Amino acid sequence: MSSLSAYPVVHLLLCGALALGACAAILWALLRSGLAWRLATDIPNDRSLHTRPTPRVGGWGIVPVSVALIWLVAPSLWLPALAAALLAALSQIDDRRGLPARVRFGGHAAAVAALVAVYPADVPWWALAAMAVLLVWLVNLYNFMDGSDGLAGGMALFGFGGYAIAASLSAGPAAHADIALALASVVVAGAAAGFLLFNFHPARIFLGDAGSIPLGFLAGALGYWGWREGAWPVWFPALCFAPFIGDASVTLLKRLLRGEKFWQAHREHYYQRLVQSGLGHASTAWVWYLFMAAGIMLAILALQFAVLYQWLVVVVWAAVLAVAGLCIDRRWRRHAPRSGQS
Repeated sequence: MSSLSAYPVVHLLLCGALALGACAAILWALLRSGLAWRLATDIPNDRSLHTRPTPRVGGWGIVPVSVALIWLVAPSLWLPALAAALLAALSQIDDRRGLPARVRFGGHAAAVAALVAVYPADVPWWALAAMAVLLVWLVNLYNFMDGSDGLAGGMALFGFGGYAIAASLSAGPAAHADIALALASVVVAGAAAGFLLFNFHPARIFLGDAGSIPLGFLAGALGYWGWREGAWPVWFPALCFAPFIGDASVTLLKRLLRGEKFWQAHREHYYQRLVQSGLGHASTAWVWYLFMAAGIMLAILALQFAVLYQWLVVVVWAAVLAVAGLCIDRRWRRHAPRSGQS
């Protein structure tokens, strides 16, 4: 690994701070003017963790700031930025009026197909197809996890922050740090931090589809780009977002095995069970942050290991998260009947 000079590090920090300030300013203006409630509002139902309507306008701050700054400071990543903007527009229509599932998923698949077609990796076609399927899943994953105060915003801050650190330390094919990838990642992390100012408990806004879908796409697209360019191995993006990926994937698998309608809203995610078992929104977010930070630090450290030991780290961390999931299930069974909503 090679380290960056002082100038690029300062550049990265300035870009992140600019994204934070711009996103926070937009969201503050939407809340202050009352426009936030007219754009999209989450109405609580029996599956919600909240009891009062909350605007779903996080995407109105995160997406335009991220897209504009990526085009400005990392123009080589124009396609992921453009696709994120188009997905945000599609998702906003869905937030407001509702769209058939085939239209939504068709848009997600088209964005991933464009990414893989324009930037194909040098791997067999079947591996590229498998990667595309995983990317489509990641696009939707963020939407499933946007239900507790501070959770989705914090995951974006940590996950894209991990991307930025690894990219800035990576020695790519040209034996220098992948500055474009680092800049794009720190921009998204900064915008997520601006959103988190309003999303941490008690949350004043949520992401909404217009925020969660583009964030999920960017998590996959930048992770794919970094793998394709040699900035990190294929396992690295998965480890950066492992708590999110594990929660959503295991919950979906359990519902499929029970023959339930997996596309319907529910309260079976691990983060939902922690909140329902009495831990509360803020403490649940901090638990997730702890796992995110530990996983990212472990992933960055593992980049220095031999390939065999890298995969050993992945297996061990997956086992740690599996044990954490079992502990959450046990706590939920013991405490949920005595706990109300927080």
